Amino acid sequence: MHSDLIIIGAGPGGYETALAAARRGMSVTLFEGRGDLGGTCLNEGCIPTKCLCRNAEYIDNLKEGEVFGAEELTWKFDFAKVQARKDAIVAQLRAGIEQLMKMAKVNVVREYASFKDAKTVVAGGEEFTADNIIIASGSVPRSLPIPGHDLDCVMDSTDLLNIKEVPENLTVIGGGVIGMEFASVFASFGAQVTVIEFMKQILPPFDSDIAKRLKQSLSKKGIKIITSAAAKEISRLENGRVAVSYETKGKTETVESEALLMAVGRAPRVDGLNLENAGVDYSPKGIPVDDFMRTNVPGIYAIGDVNARMMLAHVATFQGERALNAIQGREDQINFNLVPSAVFTRPECGMVGMTEEQCKASGIEIKVGQSFFRANGKSLAMGESEGLVKLIFRADDGKLIGAHIMGIEAADLAQQCCDMMNAGMTRESMEQIIFSHPSVSEVLMAALK
Repeated sequence: MHSDLIIIGAGPGGYETALAAARRGMSVTLFEGRGDLGGTCLNEGCIPTKCLCRNAEYIDNLKEGEVFGAEELTWKFDFAKVQARKDAIVAQLRAGIEQLMKMAKVNVVREYASFKDAKTVVAGGEEFTADNIIIASGSVPRSLPIPGHDLDCVMDSTDLLNIKEVPENLTVIGGGVIGMEFASVFASFGAQVTVIEFMKQILPPFDSDIAKRLKQSLSKKGIKIITSAAAKEISRLENGRVAVSYETKGKTETVESEALLMAVGRAPRVDGLNLENAGVDYSPKGIPVDDFMRTNVPGIYAIGDVNARMMLAHVATFQGERALNAIQGREDQINFNLVPSAVFTRPECGMVGMTEEQCKASGIEIKVGQSFFRANGKSLAMGESEGLVKLIFRADDGKLIGAHIMGIEAADLAQQCCDMMNAGMTRESMEQIIFSHPSVSEVLMAALK
């Protein structure tokens, strides 16, 4: 069977690109070997974790009921209903994607695809050819190569999403986005949580002021966060619990818990594609591409986690747009240097652009504006006074080049800053914007003063 375009992988990059290509009049064949459309983001990542985050927020609000005048509340936490709600939302969105594929007449093949040559893939014993091929195979959870990492008691994020009961205590190896979101969620659900992070701060890509403040906030909620700590060994104890030995400040310590999450990032999914048959360069670090998502083989592109440029679902979608434009000779104005990101801890964090540390390393002179949520009327009224806004401007022309936020609605505020940065706004031009009152977004206006 021949198509104008073959796409391998039906995550956000794959299925969104398939829809866009179909809208442009291209015939598309989309392969998904795992069966369910939506990829890691929908089935095992972004969406199910955000469902749990919402449940955690609701539980936290119940715990604080007296502050809002709701005294002597009685309630029972049913984790099975939490999981059922999550599964229902995932199923609803999955069905929506299925319908979109049918309406766009995308040929969906539920088989793993591998290359026979640069124009041909094999799936389910059949051969498929296309003028152009986009690899969007995504990523898999990484694991530390330490003794005990392969024990059946060591969970990855997918395993933890599908547990039946909240553990009494949970150890998380890795203080990045995945690790901190799960730590925050399960602490709200009642687990005693310990986080072991190798770097000197949690959320290594984030501005250090935001990371430090989040650590303080989560620590107050009972989460034990150990930074500058290297996990050395995992073992299963006779009582069924799991122990993690780690080294910090020259000493070896051990933490025991009922459950253990390995959350040390993700690795590009390159195994099984037989990329060598097509002559595509790759390594365990991913498939190298240029700014048009082109691999070293003409007509073959790689988008999303598999090229490891930036492992975010929304980046995969826009990389797919860039690849389509490259195929059709179109130009675009997508700026991959301005990508908002967020971590949905409680409080949540959002960021876009350069951190203060990056500016210093690049020799960029800056001016920094700050404000605090505790001075924002809407935040106080909502009972969400914890938080910080940090805006970074170039000293020479005043352009906004970084925004780092911890607090209620931080992800949306970071997006608002991204919009202003894409428009090339300066501190002076931002001061001319009318912000509604009362609104949480006024924390951005306050950071200009």
